[in-house]
Amino acid sequence: MIGTRGVPAAYGGFETAVEEIGSRLAGRGHEVTVYCRSAADASQREFAGMHLVHLPALRLKAAETLSHTALSVAHAITRRRPDVAFVFNAANAPFVPLLRARGVPTAVHVDGLEWRREKWGGAGRAYYRWAERSAVRHADALIADARGIADHFASAFGAPTRLISYGAPLQLNPPSDRLSELGLSWKGFHLVVARFEPENHVDVIVAGYARSRARLPLVVVGAAPYAATYTARVRSHVEGDARVRLLGAVYDQDLLDQLYAGALCYVHGHSVGGTNPSLLRAMGAGSAVLAWDVSFNREVARDRGRYFDNAPSLRSLIEAAEMAPADAQRDGMALREIVRANYRWDDVAVAYEALAGDLKSGASSRMRLPRRALALPHPIDTLGPASSLTGIRRSRH
Repeated sequence: MIGTRGVPAAYGGFETAVEEIGSRLAGRGHEVTVYCRSAADASQREFAGMHLVHLPALRLKAAETLSHTALSVAHAITRRRPDVAFVFNAANAPFVPLLRARGVPTAVHVDGLEWRREKWGGAGRAYYRWAERSAVRHADALIADARGIADHFASAFGAPTRLISYGAPLQLNPPSDRLSELGLSWKGFHLVVARFEPENHVDVIVAGYARSRARLPLVVVGAAPYAATYTARVRSHVEGDARVRLLGAVYDQDLLDQLYAGALCYVHGHSVGGTNPSLLRAMGAGSAVLAWDVSFNREVARDRGRYFDNAPSLRSLIEAAEMAPADAQRDGMALREIVRANYRWDDVAVAYEALAGDLKSGASSRMRLPRRALALPHPIDTLGPASSLTGIRRSRH
């Protein structure tokens, strides 16, 4: 499993997916290797049944992921060759031919529509568009975690994908004893968990909240290593507003669980990333959801989510939730049932296992594409259920 920061998960959705899927594959008898970026505890070689390989990376926004993936691929093809490779992030697709040249069938998890993110300049966006095309041409399979992503690849390239969403834990009887550490009470606050990036709309969220008559505090968990300007914009909206609590990054998973479960509303501003693990985690914890109005979020939260697309509409949703908290909590319970029925990590792991078996048996959806530049894809706004996958084989990943 290549292309993420590795495990134990402490950063984002890909890392959580690798930990949840990889540990389950290891538990089912597979040898699973996870490539990790060197951290404070780079001596850790095993975690939850997975073998860890720590390699360095350049600490630059545009080069951190690619430099680490390059080293990871070099390590994988020169040591004990794996039966199957899962590469996460379409940006890493240009390294897939190296794996395939060594006879390693490879699937690329293409993530969201990264070329739409404002943090990438013209060159960065062009690179992501090119990398998507490279994934279609060279990967043996493409993994999409949302119907909108699958539709994008079908529309732009005519390319098939395996639609495998994320999972989320269910909190059925969540504790709340640690909320007091932050001066919070059960169902007595609203929560945001997001990296500070324009497409996550943290600035819009805090601006809408600041204009509201909300009595419950807004707790904001998140930061960004390369976004000082955007962070300053977020802070500018809440200066002097004692109701807003900017906690920065929180890596204590037990505390995060209590924040997700204890919030009256989880406010989700993500707009381009496909199915989002943080949204699923809040739903699995039974929190009501106020989400940015895009197809990815509607596909997940369905008619039990409440949707906004600017600061004034969010202000109205927050005030409505506080006026009728019992209704918000009923929505939260219904959202938890959506997760119980549709977003189980056990099912996700079986789907990855089936895909690995297919790849090891020689299946491939690689496509021959012309070498011309691609036109900008049309916006996607299509919803649909996840597909099912069958078949199991034992492999090294």
